[in-house]
Amino acid sequence: MAGAGARFSPLLAPPRFGLLEALPWLLAIAAYFAFPSYLSFGSGILIMALFALSLDLALGYAGILTLGHAIFFGTGAYAAGLMALAGWREPITGALLSGGLSAALAVVVGFLVLHLSGLPQIMTTLALGVIFFEVANKLTSVTGGDDGLQGIKLDPLFGVFDWTVYGHTAYLYALAWLLLLFLVARRLTASPFGLALQGIRINPLRMQMIGSPIAFRLMKVFVISGSMAGIAGAISAQTTKFVGLEVYSLNTSAAVLVMLVLGGLGRLYGALIGTAVYMIVHHAAAIADPYNWMFVIGALLIGVVLLARGGLMGVGDRVLKRLARRTP
Repeated sequence: MAGAGARFSPLLAPPRFGLLEALPWLLAIAAYFAFPSYLSFGSGILIMALFALSLDLALGYAGILTLGHAIFFGTGAYAAGLMALAGWREPITGALLSGGLSAALAVVVGFLVLHLSGLPQIMTTLALGVIFFEVANKLTSVTGGDDGLQGIKLDPLFGVFDWTVYGHTAYLYALAWLLLLFLVARRLTASPFGLALQGIRINPLRMQMIGSPIAFRLMKVFVISGSMAGIAGAISAQTTKFVGLEVYSLNTSAAVLVMLVLGGLGRLYGALIGTAVYMIVHHAAAIADPYNWMFVIGALLIGVVLLARGGLMGVGDRVLKRLARRTP
């Protein structure tokens, strides 16, 4: 990881939105009006972008290697679904409680994996993901097994906005959560704590020698990351009114990792851009060829990894630098 991230994030500057940074959010708002028939699909993009953002905190900034991040997403999804089925139908508090449960789970998982590094850390998180999937599959009385949790109903948002099949409320709800937690993540990564995390990722031995509390900081960011992933899972359950076993699957963990690598690790906006590109290409390729769409995703990822160092964000940086040099 050290060779892949021997630079510090430009977001370490004091958090302040510029016109270019506002562009993704303006596009998201514009999409609400421009594509009213695709708002459910758009909600899915926003939810997965939040999930990828949570992974970026753990992997992109702190260097925590995980292939089991879906356990937090899935826990948040099942928690929100079960609470709604039990009668707790207020969506915002439901999402917060689900994120809190995922944060508590992250503390337990953190004690198991954060003292590891490299391949052992990857394999342990992978094994935990498989265990959670199998447990959810066997606990049919709780999770619904292969049939999943169905019949989830929520109260109108703020008592006013109904959850319609057209996805208007769901889209704006997911967008608001994404913006709020993005601002939290941006503030966090631009703080001395964020700088320390990048130092730990690049050279943990040196950070330990200067007295940095490595274990505490890794646990802290892991818990924050887990809570954000749990909130993303909760929003997914609330907006789709369904929770299936795939929320715990290895495919979910792998897909969000691909989205993050595609956009660019350790950049925050890379999570947003990578998710949008992945899901749009996936959707278009699946429509064109339902059986071989993975070839398109694989080719896209290989092209980005081989030709675009730093993901799509890295490509954007180089384009902007060239334009700046040509500008008189």
